[in-house]
Amino acid sequence: MRIEVLSSDWDGHRLLDSGNGRKLESFAGVRVIRSEPKAWWSPALPDSEWAKAVATHEDGGREGRWRMRPGTPREWEARLGKLRLQLRFMDNSKQVGVFPEQAPHWEWIRSQPVAAGARPRLLNLFGYTGAASLVAAQAGWSVTHVDASKPAVAWGRRNQELSGLAEAPIRWILEDAPTFAQREGKRGNTYDAILLDPPAFGRGPNGELWKIERDLAPLLRACRPLLSPEARFILLTVYTIDASSVLCGNLLSETTKGLGGQVDIGELALRHEGDARLLPLSLWGRWQAG
Repeated sequence: MRIEVLSSDWDGHRLLDSGNGRKLESFAGVRVIRSEPKAWWSPALPDSEWAKAVATHEDGGREGRWRMRPGTPREWEARLGKLRLQLRFMDNSKQVGVFPEQAPHWEWIRSQPVAAGARPRLLNLFGYTGAASLVAAQAGWSVTHVDASKPAVAWGRRNQELSGLAEAPIRWILEDAPTFAQREGKRGNTYDAILLDPPAFGRGPNGELWKIERDLAPLLRACRPLLSPEARFILLTVYTIDASSVLCGNLLSETTKGLGGQVDIGELALRHEGDARLLPLSLWGRWQAG
């Protein structure tokens, strides 16, 4: 089992600084401040640089709210190669529509060879606003995108339109991920690759409760029969602060027992602009067929 720290070099995002439980970022030229529980150290930049942010997310209440300078647009776009992703300030979330630390995974998916004329099938569970789904579709995969949030699925469709991929083979499914996986298993449907990016806690469209420490292992077991005989990989990302990359590796090894191949694990981190510091943000594990 190999362990590797992956950091993003996507030019649509810059991590300018972090510390004291916050991070200073630029998304496609829009400078924002958000909370970051993993930033235990002190900021490197002076307060004057942080003061240039046009939007600051203030934690509090259920989800907090954004405090923005007058004239700051609530929506804007970022480029990911030829893809166009809509970004947005929402009062019920500190997220803006994309997780930039995931960029190494997007590049890895893009690098996987797809034979001319072939359309291998990829299942993206907890797909959020669809960056990974669009990257995969652009690279030649037929994608099934599943998320329990109606706004997230609508956002993903909007990103598909903005990116000029309206005819790309993406199925957008509004569904609880475990429910969908169980039903696909009963139907005998299979996939050549599976992505999972589960939240620590969440609810499905019909009130289904998700707790990662309770539900991730059963979901991975439900995914095993969804792997086709030509299955190529499973890619798992976990943001739970109590978990570890070794945990991800153990779960994937259990899920793919008897299939051979290689399990790799590690962390996703953002590199600070101007110095060598890394901000660790999530854990990952990947099974790849031999």
